[in-house]
Amino acid sequence: MDLKLIRNLVRLMERGELSELEIDDQKAGMRLHLKRGTSQANPGPVVMVPPAAPGAALPAPMHGAAPAPAAADPSERPEGVIEITSPMVGTFYRSPNPESDAYVSVGQRIGEESVVCIIEAMKVMNEIRAECTGEVVDILVENGEPVEFGQPLFLVKRG
Repeated sequence: MDLKLIRNLVRLMERGELSELEIDDQKAGMRLHLKRGTSQANPGPVVMVPPAAPGAALPAPMHGAAPAPAAADPSERPEGVIEITSPMVGTFYRSPNPESDAYVSVGQRIGEESVVCIIEAMKVMNEIRAECTGEVVDILVENGEPVEFGQPLFLVKRG
C-alpha cells in the first residue's frame, strides 16, 4: 500500500470529520485501519496490518477494540512526576529476553539514554529510551501486554 493513498485517505477523513476508517481488501490480502483522536490537532495512531500470506485467513476485524488508555491527568500526579509514553503500537517487554533481568525496576535511577523497555512492532524489537532523568516510581504495563501509541508506560520522579 503506498503512502500517497494513505495520506489521501487521512485527508478525506479530516474533511468528512470521520474518526475511524477501515478498508479490507481480501483479494490483495490487505487490511488498513485508520483511527483519529478526538481533537483535530491530534490525528491519533495509524494502525496498518501487513499483507497475509497467500491462502491465509485475514485477522478478524478490529470492531469494538478497546480505545487506547488515556494519559493520566498530570494534575493528579505528585509534583515532579512525569510519564514515559509509548512511541508506537506494539507489545511491551521489560527485558531483552525471558531469562534476563528487567531493564528497570521501581526505585531505580535512570538517565536520558537508559533503555527502559522493548516494544515489538511487526517482528522488530525497538529499544525505548527514557529521554529523562530521575527515579522510576511506577511501571504501568505488564510484561507481554499490547500497548498503544501515547500510552503511559512508566512514571518517573525527576531529579
